[in-house]
Amino acid sequence: METAPPHTRHAPLALALFTAPWGFVVANAAYAWATRGGGSDATGAEALALAAAHPGETRLATVAAMLGSLLMVPAVLGARRLLAGRSSRLGFLGATLMAGGYICYFAIAFSGITVDVMARRGGPLADYAAVVDGAQSDPSAVWVFLLFVLGNLVGTLLLGLALLRARVVPLSAAAGIMAWPPLHVIGLVAGTEWFEVAGALTQTAGLAVTGSRLLAASRRSADAPAPVGAGR
Repeated sequence: METAPPHTRHAPLALALFTAPWGFVVANAAYAWATRGGGSDATGAEALALAAAHPGETRLATVAAMLGSLLMVPAVLGARRLLAGRSSRLGFLGATLMAGGYICYFAIAFSGITVDVMARRGGPLADYAAVVDGAQSDPSAVWVFLLFVLGNLVGTLLLGLALLRARVVPLSAAAGIMAWPPLHVIGLVAGTEWFEVAGALTQTAGLAVTGSRLLAASRRSADAPAPVGAGR
């Protein structure tokens, strides 16, 4: 039974590395534009008001974040594949945290669909806001937010550090990946989403280089001469 050559098997993972972070560029840019004059989604009432005032931007941000989260899982697998056993413990921990974090973020982003529907329907908005707040603060759901934060911030730093220590990407690419967590935190403190947009762009550049290196490594593996006796 024939198997696909390595560069073909790695192509979907590389494609995810190229495309996944663009979901967060779009999501953060749409949210930044929606909140350019104020507003946030920190509470249920604020989220409903923002969705009512900027339905297109908030809907785009929700869908883009969902797609980015979905694609980030194979992207992380691709980054770990590039490590090829180098800095393995650090890479495994970072990749595991990131994958788990973005799976949780998919669930968090999906709740934006419910907020959007509530805002468009109208009605007892105070009750809707209480439902949104209750769903996010319920003890059975808190771990989802905690794992997302851990994977999004700590996991990203660890994976970028693993790629740097393994010397499989340039310093600039690893720095681009690791820039996301501090820029995200600065944006939260400063109260503006544009820092997150900048961080998403640096992460996009870093992961694009990672995807290119993964394809190059798989091609070199495919072009390497077969060992003596292979195919017998």
